[in-house]
Amino acid sequence: MLISLTVGKVDAGVAVLLTQDKRLIEFPSILLPPNISSGSIVDITVSRNLSSEAASQSAFQSLQNEIFTTFGQRSPLPPVLRCRNATQTSVVLEWDPIQLATAELRSLSLYRNGSKAGSIPRPTEVQSTKISGLAVDTEYVFHLVLRTSAGTYASEKLTVRTHKMTDLSGITVTPGVLPAQLRDSLERAVERIGAKLIDTVRIDTTHFVCIEGRGQMWEKAVEMNIPVVRPEWVEGCEREGRIVGVRGYYLNADPRLRQIGQGMGVQNQEGRPSTQNRNSRTQQQPSPQQHQPSPPGPTESHGEESSVDGASHGSPTPAQPNGATTDTPTSPPPPPPPKDNYAAEPKRAGDEEHKVRREDGERLRKPTGGPSSSNSVEEAGGGHASGDGGSFSEVTL
Repeated sequence: MLISLTVGKVDAGVAVLLTQDKRLIEFPSILLPPNISSGSIVDITVSRNLSSEAASQSAFQSLQNEIFTTFGQRSPLPPVLRCRNATQTSVVLEWDPIQLATAELRSLSLYRNGSKAGSIPRPTEVQSTKISGLAVDTEYVFHLVLRTSAGTYASEKLTVRTHKMTDLSGITVTPGVLPAQLRDSLERAVERIGAKLIDTVRIDTTHFVCIEGRGQMWEKAVEMNIPVVRPEWVEGCEREGRIVGVRGYYLNADPRLRQIGQGMGVQNQEGRPSTQNRNSRTQQQPSPQQHQPSPPGPTESHGEESSVDGASHGSPTPAQPNGATTDTPTSPPPPPPPKDNYAAEPKRAGDEEHKVRREDGERLRKPTGGPSSSNSVEEAGGGHASGDGGSFSEVTL
């Protein structure tokens, strides 16, 4: 289509064109023919470029699809947590590489029983961790939390139970410097107890077994704080039927510190006997009743009579003095009635009482010297005799 326009004003950048119906159009001056001035008439042909329009539309749609595919369909994925190995006091966890898509990583944290246990360092590089210091035969729940610029994503909860002391399947042994015959013996022992044997030192290696402390693997085990023990430690676990301490099985440890199984007859070599030895020694010791001396006295019947008297009067009967005689028969007689208990008192105690009563009678008799005093003495003596249960005639003067 051809259009005729009149140039109204020409500037350095923009020209003002007038249509036939007196409309103003701003037009770039650089697109006008040269030597144009005010009042010039220019013809402009206008047409639609369909091919260029289609190409531009196609480019724009492609860009929109790329943005949608990159930022609209992909998003960070929740971590996938697994248990690689578990022992009596530790757990080794691992997970797949984290998928961030186009989001930015903020942090990756590990939670134990609902509480944060710590943050994973270098989450894009590290894919495993070891948790130590756990309780024996205890259940724990772990999960990971991934925080990104696109949101927070949590893994599924993983339930792990630590092993019992008799469960040796969690032991992972890495052999070091060992003779061929000793290595074969170690492999058979590890297989018998149900443990695992690997050729490299990894995060799930529980024990490094060797007889000499040298080599790259030994250095790596020491750097990772993995116990370095002798092959006898595996034999000790097999003999005990449970995991044993490593203190006596270090390369420079004293062999006397090692525990010996029940089949050897003792518990250890440090002087603590086994239960069987303690029981046998207890049986050899006589009971205290077998060595308890019999109560003194001429016959056993006298001892029985003393116990009865003590129960009747609340205090034991005095012992028979040396040289005193008794009419107790050889065979134990029936216990006497309570009224005769005082008659069984020792003679020596009665003599002392009688001597005191005579002295009192003489002292009372001297001031008076008459018959009435004798009667008073008799009455006084009778009072003493009746109170002590003795004979009245022995007291009267």
